[in-house]
Amino acid sequence: MTPRSALIAAPLFAFAYGAIRILDGLDGSYGPGLAWTAGHLAFMAALLLFAWLFLWFRTLAGRDALATAGAVAGLVGVVALLVQFGIDIAVGFAAADRDGMNLLFQQVQSVPGVPFTVYDGLPFLFYVAQLVLMIRLAVLRVLPVWTLAPVLVYLALPIVWKDLIPVSALFMLVALLPLIRRPAVALAAV
Repeated sequence: MTPRSALIAAPLFAFAYGAIRILDGLDGSYGPGLAWTAGHLAFMAALLLFAWLFLWFRTLAGRDALATAGAVAGLVGVVALLVQFGIDIAVGFAAADRDGMNLLFQQVQSVPGVPFTVYDGLPFLFYVAQLVLMIRLAVLRVLPVWTLAPVLVYLALPIVWKDLIPVSALFMLVALLPLIRRPAVALAAV
């Protein structure tokens, strides 16, 4: 895996997740089924690429304390989201319909600690880490400051409406363009 291919593939997998999610919801319900599983697997692929990118961003930022904290937070967020999406896939396989999925989700979320760890707390570190690392790279002039605008749009759009995830992924790609366009020599691996 090269930095350039990870920088391109991560947003494309996120785009695929958002597009498949929209298609899955055309019947008025999300999951279970092939679209549910395929979409979740696409985002899991994006998460794994981002785990690698967090380490690379840390290297680009000079491995200082802030970059290290950002990378660690990002990795914790990635793990939490991988668990969340793994649960989603398992629930999708175990349930016959959306009502069955809702019952299984209620059971999972009733386990003490699960809501914070897997749904409402730790997953947000994935997004916070992206912002911290991109700001750090902009401060160090590894990235132009203008890239922070598409980063903010990318992070905000899914909060506004989850059907904007594909558009959000395109903003992510735009924010990463300066790194994608760097000469191969400057794209040193982690």
